[in-house]
Amino acid sequence: MQACRLAARDLACRRGDRLLFAGLALALEPGAALHVQGPNGVGKSSLLRILAGLLPPFAGAVEREGAVALLDERPALDPTLPLGRALHFWERLDGRAADLAALGLAELIDVPVRYLSTGQKKRAALARLLGQDAPVWLLDEPLNGLDTFAVALVERLVAEHCAAGGICVVASHQPFALAHARALDLTGDLAGAAA
Repeated sequence: MQACRLAARDLACRRGDRLLFAGLALALEPGAALHVQGPNGVGKSSLLRILAGLLPPFAGAVEREGAVALLDERPALDPTLPLGRALHFWERLDGRAADLAALGLAELIDVPVRYLSTGQKKRAALARLLGQDAPVWLLDEPLNGLDTFAVALVERLVAEHCAAGGICVVASHQPFALAHARALDLTGDLAGAAA
């Protein structure tokens, strides 16, 4: 796995006239996991988009080393294509294919993406994430729509990624079982909370 690091200092996010968070600092090295918690609307998704470089912070700075992969509610798969062809598009770009059988998707490769259930789409997005081979994972509500088997699968994949030297930031209001993960509650005192 390529070298990776993710850090932020004095980070702030503003939406309209509302300051969602301020003074946030974090430093994540290889093998680190961070569980960003808080109710809907506190800025968990915005934080991940800032960390990914897709949204500018209101204040502060982010430092990234290594490729970043973001999993959110948009699976980036053509809804008109069968799942196998939709994933193959990304495999050609990324140069790597995920094990669809391990994700419970092997029997769905001929089903158009638009007909997949919420949980199946989430697992398809995981296949895309695994194909990117990025050392830094940013996962926004990765457990939404998943059954018990799939929740355990996601938790295992994250644990394996971190054990291999990757970094993972999980933003979720749901519990996420991951040994040694630090927690960051966006409703609490943020300054240096995850440093």
